[in-house]
Amino acid sequence: MARTRKPIAAAPLEAHLGFWLRFVSNHVSQRFQKQLEARDVTVTEWVALRTLLDQEESSHASLITALGMTKGAASKVMSRLEQKGLAERLAVDGRAQALRLTQAGKRLLPQLAALADANDEHFFAHLPEADRATLMALMQGLVQHHQLKEIPTA
Repeated sequence: MARTRKPIAAAPLEAHLGFWLRFVSNHVSQRFQKQLEARDVTVTEWVALRTLLDQEESSHASLITALGMTKGAASKVMSRLEQKGLAERLAVDGRAQALRLTQAGKRLLPQLAALADANDEHFFAHLPEADRATLMALMQGLVQHHQLKEIPTA
């Protein structure tokens, strides 16, 4: 006698808030990534450059912490930025290194920041300002509640 299989109960993808967050996030990120690539910069490099902007000089350790990356991964990012002439390493006391933006990096950063602002406008300008503020607060609240630390770089 053939057994009849009971259908598996599963909510549709669209029933999950995580699905919609990922759906929007992927599109926002992919558009920004393409715009950065046109400037020969990756998203990870953008995050590193933006992080370095906040400090005149940064230690390798503080950049690793800010980016949430391993020492090796952060070192590779810095090497790429050095090769592009956007950042430089300075010997401080023998082994320790300070990192800073070069003049070329300081000139490029406002252009990249404008791309980030324009990307936000592209996706969120249709929302009333109050809704944008609410959405920002909700996302920040989730980050705080779950103690999320790793900065998205990919």
